[in-house]
Amino acid sequence: MNTQFDWSLVRSFLAALEQGSLLGAARALGSTQPTIGRHIAELESQLGAVLFERTGRGLLPTETALRLAGSARAMEEGALQLARGVSGAQDGVSGTVRITASQPVACFVLPPVLAQMRLALPEVQVELVSSNEVSNLLRREADIALRMVPPDQASLVTKRIGKVTLGAYAHRDYLRRRGTPRQIADLLAHELVGSDRDEAMLRGFAAFGHPVGREAFALRTDDLVAYWEAVRAGLGVGFLADYLARMDSELVPILPLVKIAPLPIWLTVHREIRTSRRIRAVYDFLAATVPKAL
Repeated sequence: MNTQFDWSLVRSFLAALEQGSLLGAARALGSTQPTIGRHIAELESQLGAVLFERTGRGLLPTETALRLAGSARAMEEGALQLARGVSGAQDGVSGTVRITASQPVACFVLPPVLAQMRLALPEVQVELVSSNEVSNLLRREADIALRMVPPDQASLVTKRIGKVTLGAYAHRDYLRRRGTPRQIADLLAHELVGSDRDEAMLRGFAAFGHPVGREAFALRTDDLVAYWEAVRAGLGVGFLADYLARMDSELVPILPLVKIAPLPIWLTVHREIRTSRRIRAVYDFLAATVPKAL
Protein backbone atom coordinates (compact mmCIF):
# COMPACT_ATOMS: atom_id res chain seq x y z
CA MET A 1 0.00 0.00 0.00
CA ASN A 2 1.32 3.45 -0.94
CA THR A 3 0.42 5.89 1.88
CA GLN A 4 1.83 8.96 0.07
CA PHE A 5 -1.55 9.92 -1.37
CA ASP A 6 -2.36 13.60 -1.72
CA TRP A 7 -4.89 15.47 0.43
CA SER A 8 -7.33 16.14 -2.45
CA LEU A 9 -8.09 12.41 -2.64
CA VAL A 10 -9.07 12.30 1.02
CA ARG A 11 -11.13 15.48 0.61
CA SER A 12 -13.09 13.91 -2.26
CA PHE A 13 -13.54 10.69 -0.24
CA LEU A 14 -15.02 12.60 2.71
CA ALA A 15 -17.35 14.63 0.48
CA ALA A 16 -18.61 11.43 -1.21
CA LEU A 17 -19.08 9.77 2.18
CA GLU A 18 -21.14 12.69 3.52
CA GLN A 19 -23.13 13.48 0.36
CA GLY A 20 -23.81 9.88 -0.69
CA SER A 21 -23.16 10.45 -4.40
CA LEU A 22 -20.49 11.64 -6.81
CA LEU A 23 -22.74 14.47 -7.98
CA GLY A 24 -23.41 15.67 -4.42
CA ALA A 25 -19.70 15.53 -3.59
CA ALA A 26 -18.84 17.49 -6.74
CA ARG A 27 -21.35 20.20 -5.86
CA ALA A 28 -20.09 20.41 -2.27
CA LEU A 29 -16.49 20.87 -3.41
CA GLY A 30 -17.15 22.99 -6.50
CA SER A 31 -15.67 20.20 -8.63
CA THR A 32 -16.95 17.82 -11.32
CA GLN A 33 -18.42 14.35 -11.06
CA PRO A 34 -15.65 12.70 -13.17
CA THR A 35 -12.95 14.33 -11.03
CA ILE A 36 -14.47 13.03 -7.79
CA GLY A 37 -14.87 9.58 -9.32
CA ARG A 38 -11.23 9.60 -10.47
CA HIS A 39 -10.04 10.69 -7.01
CA ILE A 40 -11.95 7.88 -5.28
CA ALA A 41 -10.72 5.28 -7.79
CA GLU A 42 -7.12 6.44 -7.26
CA LEU A 43 -7.50 6.34 -3.48
CA GLU A 44 -9.00 2.84 -3.67
CA SER A 45 -6.09 1.76 -5.84
CA GLN A 46 -3.51 3.20 -3.44
CA LEU A 47 -5.19 1.66 -0.40
CA GLY A 48 -5.86 -1.65 -2.12
CA ALA A 49 -9.45 -1.64 -0.87
CA VAL A 50 -12.93 -0.85 -2.14
CA LEU A 51 -14.40 2.21 -0.41
CA PHE A 52 -17.86 2.43 -2.02
CA GLU A 53 -20.38 0.10 -3.61
CA ARG A 54 -22.01 1.84 -6.58
CA THR A 55 -25.79 1.44 -6.43
CA GLY A 56 -28.71 2.91 -8.32
CA ARG A 57 -29.29 5.32 -5.42
CA GLY A 58 -25.69 6.49 -5.17
CA LEU A 59 -22.67 5.41 -3.17
CA LEU A 60 -22.86 2.91 -0.32
CA PRO A 61 -19.75 3.07 1.94
CA THR A 62 -18.03 -0.21 2.71
CA GLU A 63 -16.87 -1.21 6.20
CA THR A 64 -13.37 -0.12 5.18
CA ALA A 65 -14.65 3.37 4.30
CA LEU A 66 -16.42 3.70 7.63
CA ARG A 67 -13.27 2.60 9.49
CA LEU A 68 -11.17 5.18 7.62
CA ALA A 69 -13.64 8.04 8.12
CA GLY A 70 -12.32 9.09 11.55
CA SER A 71 -8.71 9.27 10.38
CA ALA A 72 -9.76 11.13 7.24
CA ARG A 73 -11.65 13.72 9.27
CA ALA A 74 -8.62 14.20 11.50
CA MET A 75 -6.56 14.86 8.35
CA GLU A 76 -9.18 17.34 7.17
CA GLU A 77 -9.06 19.25 10.46
CA GLY A 78 -5.27 19.31 10.31
CA ALA A 79 -5.31 20.75 6.79
CA LEU A 80 -7.88 23.38 7.76
CA GLN A 81 -5.90 24.30 10.86
CA LEU A 82 -2.81 24.83 8.70
CA ALA A 83 -4.79 27.06 6.31
CA ARG A 84 -6.17 29.09 9.19
CA GLY A 85 -2.69 29.61 10.61
CA VAL A 86 -1.41 30.91 7.28
CA SER A 87 -4.33 33.31 6.76
CA GLY A 88 -4.14 34.54 10.36
CA ALA A 89 -0.45 35.34 10.03
CA GLN A 90 -1.01 37.41 6.88
CA ASP A 91 -4.18 39.28 7.77
CA GLY A 92 -4.75 42.94 8.50
CA VAL A 93 -8.10 44.68 9.01
CA SER A 94 -8.96 44.31 5.33
CA GLY A 95 -10.21 41.57 3.07
CA THR A 96 -13.33 39.40 3.05
CA VAL A 97 -15.35 37.98 5.94
CA ARG A 98 -18.10 35.43 5.30
CA ILE A 99 -21.08 35.71 7.66
CA THR A 100 -23.99 33.30 7.83
CA ALA A 101 -27.34 33.92 9.53
CA SER A 102 -30.95 32.79 9.35
CA GLN A 103 -33.11 34.41 6.68
CA PRO A 104 -34.85 37.02 8.87
CA VAL A 105 -31.60 38.05 10.56
CA ALA A 106 -29.74 38.19 7.25
CA CYS A 107 -32.51 40.08 5.46
CA PHE A 108 -33.80 42.45 8.15
CA VAL A 109 -31.31 42.75 11.02
CA LEU A 110 -27.90 42.66 9.40
CA PRO A 111 -28.21 45.09 6.44
CA PRO A 112 -28.38 48.27 8.62
CA VAL A 113 -25.74 46.81 10.94
CA LEU A 114 -23.45 46.12 7.99
CA ALA A 115 -24.05 49.66 6.69
CA GLN A 116 -22.69 50.94 10.01
CA MET A 117 -19.79 48.50 9.83
CA ARG A 118 -18.91 49.73 6.35
CA LEU A 119 -18.17 53.12 7.88
CA ALA A 120 -16.16 51.63 10.75
CA LEU A 121 -14.28 49.01 8.69
CA PRO A 122 -14.20 50.38 5.13
CA GLU A 123 -11.56 47.92 3.89
CA VAL A 124 -13.58 44.83 4.85
CA GLN A 125 -15.85 43.16 2.29
CA VAL A 126 -18.68 40.92 3.50
CA GLU A 127 -20.08 37.74 2.00
CA LEU A 128 -23.53 37.26 3.55
CA VAL A 129 -25.03 33.77 3.48
CA SER A 130 -28.77 33.79 4.17
CA SER A 131 -29.60 30.27 5.22
CA ASN A 132 -31.55 28.46 7.91
CA GLU A 133 -29.09 25.56 7.68
CA VAL A 134 -26.29 25.50 10.24
CA SER A 135 -23.05 26.08 8.34
CA ASN A 136 -19.88 24.20 9.20
CA LEU A 137 -17.41 26.81 10.41
CA LEU A 138 -14.70 24.18 10.75
CA ARG A 139 -14.72 23.78 6.97
CA ARG A 140 -14.80 27.50 6.29
CA GLU A 141 -18.35 27.45 4.91
CA ALA A 142 -18.46 30.69 6.91
CA ASP A 143 -16.12 32.66 9.17
CA ILE A 144 -18.79 33.91 11.59
CA ALA A 145 -22.28 32.59 12.29
CA LEU A 146 -25.33 34.15 13.94
CA ARG A 147 -27.65 31.38 15.10
CA MET A 148 -30.52 30.62 17.46
CA VAL A 149 -28.84 27.38 18.56
CA PRO A 150 -25.38 26.98 20.09
CA PRO A 151 -22.87 24.94 18.06
CA ASP A 152 -22.03 21.41 19.15
CA GLN A 153 -18.41 21.53 17.98
CA ALA A 154 -15.92 21.94 20.80
CA SER A 155 -13.37 23.91 18.78
CA LEU A 156 -15.80 26.79 18.18
CA VAL A 157 -16.05 29.87 20.35
CA THR A 158 -19.61 30.99 20.97
CA LYS A 159 -21.01 34.02 22.72
CA ARG A 160 -24.64 34.59 23.64
CA ILE A 161 -25.23 38.19 22.58
CA GLY A 162 -28.95 38.59 23.15
CA LYS A 163 -32.34 37.00 22.76
CA VAL A 164 -35.18 37.14 20.28
CA THR A 165 -38.62 37.56 21.82
CA LEU A 166 -41.64 36.13 20.02
CA GLY A 167 -45.34 36.84 19.88
CA ALA A 168 -48.58 36.13 18.05
CA TYR A 169 -49.53 38.71 15.41
CA ALA A 170 -52.13 39.35 12.74
CA HIS A 171 -52.79 42.11 10.22
CA ARG A 172 -55.43 44.70 11.13
CA ASP A 173 -57.49 43.76 8.06
CA TYR A 174 -57.55 40.12 9.07
CA LEU A 175 -58.72 40.98 12.61
CA ARG A 176 -61.48 43.25 11.25
CA ARG A 177 -62.64 40.38 9.09
CA ARG A 178 -62.35 37.51 11.58
CA GLY A 179 -62.30 39.07 15.04
CA THR A 180 -59.56 39.02 17.65
CA PRO A 181 -58.69 35.76 19.46
CA ARG A 182 -58.55 36.21 23.24
CA GLN A 183 -57.02 32.90 24.28
CA ILE A 184 -55.07 30.02 22.76
CA ALA A 185 -58.21 27.92 22.25
CA ASP A 186 -59.69 30.70 20.07
CA LEU A 187 -56.85 30.24 17.57
CA LEU A 188 -58.25 26.86 16.54
CA ALA A 189 -61.16 28.68 14.86
CA HIS A 190 -58.82 31.07 12.99
CA GLU A 191 -56.65 30.94 9.90
CA LEU A 192 -53.14 30.04 11.08
CA VAL A 193 -49.81 30.43 9.34
CA GLY A 194 -47.56 27.56 10.35
CA SER A 195 -44.40 25.72 9.49
CA ASP A 196 -44.07 22.81 7.10
CA ARG A 197 -41.46 20.28 8.21
CA ASP A 198 -40.40 22.11 11.35
CA GLU A 199 -42.59 20.79 14.19
CA ALA A 200 -41.78 23.51 16.75
CA MET A 201 -45.24 25.09 16.44
CA LEU A 202 -46.99 21.75 16.81
CA ARG A 203 -45.01 21.16 19.99
CA GLY A 204 -45.89 24.66 21.17
CA PHE A 205 -49.64 24.10 20.78
CA ALA A 206 -49.33 20.75 22.56
CA ALA A 207 -47.43 22.39 25.43
CA PHE A 208 -50.34 24.83 25.88
CA GLY A 209 -52.74 21.88 26.07
CA HIS A 210 -54.10 22.09 22.52
CA PRO A 211 -52.47 19.39 20.39
CA VAL A 212 -53.12 19.98 16.68
CA GLY A 213 -51.97 18.44 13.41
CA ARG A 214 -50.37 20.11 10.38
CA GLU A 215 -53.84 20.52 8.84
CA ALA A 216 -54.57 23.22 11.44
CA PHE A 217 -52.37 25.61 9.45
CA ALA A 218 -53.93 27.26 6.42
CA LEU A 219 -50.46 27.97 5.06
CA ARG A 220 -47.36 25.93 5.89
CA THR A 221 -43.87 27.09 5.01
CA ASP A 222 -40.38 26.77 6.47
CA ASP A 223 -39.20 29.79 4.48
CA LEU A 224 -39.15 32.42 7.21
CA VAL A 225 -39.31 35.39 4.86
CA ALA A 226 -42.32 33.90 3.05
CA TYR A 227 -43.88 33.26 6.48
CA TRP A 228 -43.40 36.90 7.47
CA GLU A 229 -44.88 38.16 4.19
CA ALA A 230 -47.90 35.83 4.54
CA VAL A 231 -48.79 37.29 7.95
CA ARG A 232 -48.25 40.81 6.59
CA ALA A 233 -50.59 40.04 3.70
CA GLY A 234 -53.42 39.23 6.14
CA LEU A 235 -53.52 35.51 5.46
CA GLY A 236 -53.92 34.70 9.12
CA VAL A 237 -52.41 34.62 12.61
CA GLY A 238 -48.71 33.90 12.84
CA PHE A 239 -45.90 33.75 15.39
CA LEU A 240 -43.17 36.28 14.70
CA ALA A 241 -40.06 37.71 16.25
CA ASP A 242 -41.04 41.00 17.91
CA TYR A 243 -38.20 42.88 16.17
CA LEU A 244 -39.65 41.79 12.83
CA ALA A 245 -43.27 42.63 13.69
CA ARG A 246 -42.29 46.14 14.75
CA MET A 247 -41.29 46.84 11.14
CA ASP A 248 -44.95 46.89 10.03
CA SER A 249 -47.37 49.15 11.91
CA GLU A 250 -50.34 47.27 10.42
CA LEU A 251 -49.47 44.15 12.39
CA VAL A 252 -51.27 43.87 15.74
CA PRO A 253 -49.96 41.84 18.70
CA ILE A 254 -52.57 39.47 20.09
CA LEU A 255 -52.77 37.09 23.06
CA PRO A 256 -50.46 39.23 25.24
CA LEU A 257 -50.85 36.85 28.19
CA VAL A 258 -49.41 33.94 26.20
CA LYS A 259 -45.71 33.86 26.98
CA ILE A 260 -43.49 32.20 24.39
CA ALA A 261 -39.96 31.34 25.49
CA PRO A 262 -37.47 33.71 23.81
CA LEU A 263 -34.75 32.33 21.55
CA PRO A 264 -31.14 33.09 22.48
CA ILE A 265 -28.95 34.37 19.67
CA TRP A 266 -25.39 33.11 19.50
CA LEU A 267 -22.38 34.61 17.76
CA THR A 268 -19.98 31.83 16.78
CA VAL A 269 -16.45 31.74 15.38
CA HIS A 270 -13.62 29.23 15.23
CA ARG A 271 -11.35 29.76 18.22
CA GLU A 272 -8.16 29.81 16.12
CA ILE A 273 -9.63 32.02 13.45
CA ARG A 274 -9.99 34.78 16.04
CA THR A 275 -6.27 35.40 15.59
CA SER A 276 -7.27 36.95 12.25
CA ARG A 277 -7.46 40.70 12.80
CA ARG A 278 -10.19 41.29 10.23
CA ILE A 279 -12.43 38.50 11.56
CA ARG A 280 -11.85 39.58 15.14
CA ALA A 281 -12.79 43.16 14.19
CA VAL A 282 -16.03 42.02 12.51
CA TYR A 283 -16.83 39.65 15.39
CA ASP A 284 -16.42 42.44 17.95
CA PHE A 285 -18.49 44.85 15.86
CA LEU A 286 -21.38 42.40 15.53
CA ALA A 287 -21.26 41.54 19.24
CA ALA A 288 -21.70 45.24 20.05
CA THR A 289 -24.31 46.22 17.46
CA VAL A 290 -26.60 43.21 16.80
CA PRO A 291 -28.14 43.24 20.32
CA LYS A 292 -29.15 46.89 19.80
CA ALA A 293 -30.65 46.06 16.40
CA LEU A 294 -32.78 43.36 18.02
